[in-house]
Amino acid sequence: ARVYEFGFIETPYRRVDPETGLVTGQVDYLTADEEDNYVVAQANMKLSEEGEFLDEDIVARFRGENIVTNKERIDYMDVSPKQVVSAATACIPFLENDDSNRALMGANMQRQAVPLMNPESPIVGTGMEYVSAKDSGAAVICKHPGVVERVEAREVWVRRYVEVDGQTVKGDLDRYKMQKFIRSNQGTCYNQRPIVSVGNEVVKGEILADGPSMELGELALGRNVLVVFMTWD
Repeated sequence: ARVYEFGFIETPYRRVDPETGLVTGQVDYLTADEEDNYVVAQANMKLSEEGEFLDEDIVARFRGENIVTNKERIDYMDVSPKQVVSAATACIPFLENDDSNRALMGANMQRQAVPLMNPESPIVGTGMEYVSAKDSGAAVICKHPGVVERVEAREVWVRRYVEVDGQTVKGDLDRYKMQKFIRSNQGTCYNQRPIVSVGNEVVKGEILADGPSMELGELALGRNVLVVFMTWD
């Protein structure tokens, strides 16, 4: 999604050719009120290699309601099944198999998680863990490409490398400061830990240090526990 000039959120949709009925590679960004005017198919509908819907009856969305309609009525198709749910809900594995009330409670409990001293990223995830952690603002993000020259608990130094007349030369030295064991507004521990080593090549946008509830750049709200189920006669 993106925010356009008037401050509204736009979401991407794959356009369906009205003449051929094929799902094209063209992506249009629509606001919530614009989407109401179109019939939007779910992202997990089966398609042929040419982009044709394999099923005659399509599960779609129109004016906020889920409907089953003929494939000839489809105007757009979702880019991803995750775009219709929140970031917290998208972190729940196998969401389609969950009871709706349990999914709502699970998403709410994620927001209530207390940062741990030694968190673990989930073994079973959805792929949203890295995106959620990076976009949270709690991680230290590299601003310029370069090579890590020095790593300490409280600071990371990255030497920029620039191209001059076709040759790579050393540039400025960037210093990134960590916030160590400070109190957050919620009364929890806010701590950042470097995850890079000396000599690592880093690019712009790469995570240099984990924030609270993160492990190696991924969201880590708790720890992986071993659960055993036993039959009972």
